[in-house]
Amino acid sequence: MRLQDYWGVGPKTSERLRETLGVERAVEAIEGADIRTLADAGLPRGRAVRILRRANGATGMDALGTRDVHEVYDDLLTLASEYAVTDHASDRIRVLTPLEHVEAREERLDDVLDAREAWSSLDEDAKTAVLDAFDRYDEAGGTDRAAVEAALSLREAGLRGTTFDALDGVDDDALRDAAGALGYVESDGSVAAGADDELDRLRDKLDAVRELENGALDVLESVRSRGVRSLDEFQSAFVEYVAEESGLRRGRIEAATTGDAYDEADFASTTLRTLVEELEADVDAREESVAADLRADVEAARADVDAAVTAVSDIAFELSLGRFAAEYDLTRPTLVSDGVAVVGARNLTLSGDVDPVSYAVGAHELDSGTLTPPSGDRVAVLTGANSGGKTTLLETLCQVVLLASMGLPVPAESAEVGDFDTIVFHRRHASFNAGVLESTLKSIVPPLASGGRTLMLVDEFEAITEPGRAADLLNGLVSLTVRQDALGVYVTHLADELSPLPDEARIDGIFAEGLTEELALRVDYQPRFGTVGKSTPEFIVSRLVANARDRAERQGFEALAAAVGEEAIQQTL
Repeated sequence: MRLQDYWGVGPKTSERLRETLGVERAVEAIEGADIRTLADAGLPRGRAVRILRRANGATGMDALGTRDVHEVYDDLLTLASEYAVTDHASDRIRVLTPLEHVEAREERLDDVLDAREAWSSLDEDAKTAVLDAFDRYDEAGGTDRAAVEAALSLREAGLRGTTFDALDGVDDDALRDAAGALGYVESDGSVAAGADDELDRLRDKLDAVRELENGALDVLESVRSRGVRSLDEFQSAFVEYVAEESGLRRGRIEAATTGDAYDEADFASTTLRTLVEELEADVDAREESVAADLRADVEAARADVDAAVTAVSDIAFELSLGRFAAEYDLTRPTLVSDGVAVVGARNLTLSGDVDPVSYAVGAHELDSGTLTPPSGDRVAVLTGANSGGKTTLLETLCQVVLLASMGLPVPAESAEVGDFDTIVFHRRHASFNAGVLESTLKSIVPPLASGGRTLMLVDEFEAITEPGRAADLLNGLVSLTVRQDALGVYVTHLADELSPLPDEARIDGIFAEGLTEELALRVDYQPRFGTVGKSTPEFIVSRLVANARDRAERQGFEALAAAVGEEAIQQTL
């Protein structure tokens, strides 16, 4: 396959990958979601992520209909990747995309929830052992040997559960033998230090004799300083000196000497050169023998090694997602053909105590007691208090749908999630001009008009145009949503200005309930179904009355209180 056949790989990028990695290795990195290799080759990390997402899930990425959906998607994967146990697992999480087929989503849900159970069942010592094993795997660069050692460590930790079943078929003894061989034989056939004690000793002696040969003049001076008076005495002292410096036996050195030397320098250089040649031959022979034995050990365990390499990578990926699911108490959604319904849903990007909410649009069978939303309405128009959580609710629904589409559990007590071709999420953007209106309409209308299964989550459309015209446009969007048999939740403050909605649409509301002791607005974040929500300005005015700095200021705010209802103001103070 040509590198330029991959989305986002143009001529310059292709040339860079070809020069730094070669075509085969670059293709392996793209197909294997190896962000690190592409980044090391010089690609900006963000670009590498985008290329890999498209390479491994183009259809899924097409489901993300707007920039705001992409931002929610990025935030979710960034959050999940924080629980990765290896660098490569983090990379694999970052390039997850919505899965095209429901069967694939169900299968991944099975794997992730099994991993969550496996992780949660471990005691703290076992969890530490698992994380340490994966840390060592990363530090060693994720090599085959590192994978084998990680597999052995995971087995020794006594891990149980479906997540670790991939290791059940491997032979521990074969892996241990292979671990002693893997990583020692280089691609050129040489054997790395530490593989064989005898080979290491021969190499040490060869290095010592080479050093003596390179410093032959110093050797002559050292031997002569021993007070030798003849060539015979020099030869004897030389043999003794070399034995001391190299660790070779005297007999080995004497066997390398020559009787034809015409002086001391010739004797020394000839002897050292002969020793170097002989030791080089000994090292080569030993290295060849050791390499053959090491390869035999690896080949004997090749099937187990390959199984361990694959298993460790897959376990790391699934366990990382399992940790994420355990940390946020994520649950399995029911995957359905249509509709979105959540009970006790939480927004994952909020910190602190989060008030769960229940909501639905479209057909569903969930029951949350008194908060059960109607079933069957295609569109909900959500109204109510400022800072009442309307935008957060839209984002929460977007999170739930995206996670479910990727085969991941969701932040809710229970959920039913439909199968959508396109997800459109549009946050409120406080820019009031024709350009923003045009770009927004071009962003949200085409997916809706395409005829596919579309989910519309649109926030305060009126923020980008005149309120009167916004109401007309919103009426048009609601009607188009119903006509296209799509689903939609539209947030607005213009409910009273809307024309009669289609029978398939309803209006929901979020209500302000009063003030806290600190005079902060208190909101019931759970929408009330079929009711227009009010932002209740009397609560704001009552706060201003209570906080007035002087009599004149108080009188001014009391005038406003009379306008919005003095009786209501008295009730809130």
